[in-house]
Amino acid sequence: MCKTNGEEQEGREGGGPVDEQAQFSALLEDSAEDLYEHAPCGYLSTQLDGRIAKVNTTLLDWLGYQRDALVGRKHFSDLLTVGGRLYHETHFGPLLRMQGEISGIALELRAADGTRLPVLVTSTVKTGSDGHPLLIRTTIFDARDRRAYETELLRARREADLERDRLQVLAATLQKTLLPPALASVPGLDVAAYYHIASVDEVGGDFYDLFPLAAGTWGLFLGDVCGKGAAAAAVTSLARYTLRAAAVYDPDPAAVLANLNTVLNHEYNGSDPRFCTVVFGLLTPDRIRGGFHIILASGGHPPALLMRSDGSADYLPTPGGQLIGVLPDPHITTTAIHLAPGDTLLLHTDGLTEAHTHAVTGGEERYGDDALLDFGRELAPTTASDAVGAVRDLLDAFGAGVDDDTAVLAVHAPRPPSEELQ
Repeated sequence: MCKTNGEEQEGREGGGPVDEQAQFSALLEDSAEDLYEHAPCGYLSTQLDGRIAKVNTTLLDWLGYQRDALVGRKHFSDLLTVGGRLYHETHFGPLLRMQGEISGIALELRAADGTRLPVLVTSTVKTGSDGHPLLIRTTIFDARDRRAYETELLRARREADLERDRLQVLAATLQKTLLPPALASVPGLDVAAYYHIASVDEVGGDFYDLFPLAAGTWGLFLGDVCGKGAAAAAVTSLARYTLRAAAVYDPDPAAVLANLNTVLNHEYNGSDPRFCTVVFGLLTPDRIRGGFHIILASGGHPPALLMRSDGSADYLPTPGGQLIGVLPDPHITTTAIHLAPGDTLLLHTDGLTEAHTHAVTGGEERYGDDALLDFGRELAPTTASDAVGAVRDLLDAFGAGVDDDTAVLAVHAPRPPSEELQ
């Protein structure tokens, strides 16, 4: 029979499908003894008391022992570190006797030169046909790479925790710079404020302030910038200083918010627009009736809550006020009130009314404006510090349901001492 050109070429090269199959079959003809001795893991057989009866070459090479130095001379526990021997006696051995098998236990073996070898150990009790235990077979896996990986993982986690702590400190420090260190002292007015941080990892965009203007007048504001983080912090800082500067130039509340709108609309009208909701108030002592005359202007902000001395409470209507920074000429609404002696005015950001109530009621609904109004009616009459304290307790009760920063600012006109005693 004639050979084809391909068959002749295959013969000349001395290799073909038949030869490759023969070579592969030869690889599978390893003896059981060779597979045991040179397995990629350590094998160990011991008597029931732990005395070593058989050990493979792999484990001997790992530990640097000669076979006759271990077989019949040492117990398995002799190969363990001090801590490993204690664990073997108190946990490993008793569990193995009760269960007949124990797997994946992390231990350390001590080599002949004193070095330590981290391993994972699995042991099984071999029983005879009558069910009585005969010996213990143990498989040992080298865990050095795994230990190195775990060590590196722990190191990376520690570094990540340190970095997170550092960022939290930076965020907290930045947050403090966006709030006044102390509110101005206004004769005849009690003031309290609180800032609830929803996440220590991010800087929020809520802000407030109370500061003197011309003789006998004070300005106050509270607002909420959209978003979180550094970008929101930049807008918050710009808004705070713009509001204070604009109020010095023209204290009319509507004019103050209009100036802020011009600045934000000019600075953030590109691909990443930024805006905020703000309420600004002008406070003037009422020399005739007592208390204060307050004019409030709102740019899309939740309405302020007025809790009166007679125990009633209502929102101050500022309907139709539009967000600050979005439109070139937004509609800004104003309202005027008399803060009579005994009255308290509470300003807040929407983190309060948008909080989930599941921690309190078990549901997933938002707290809402109606619930806050009922809350105010239960509080009235109250003081600034008591109102802020009650809101603080309420936010704490919501727990993780508060997913946005919340700022509250309250002002209270105390009654004359003669009325307080009645």
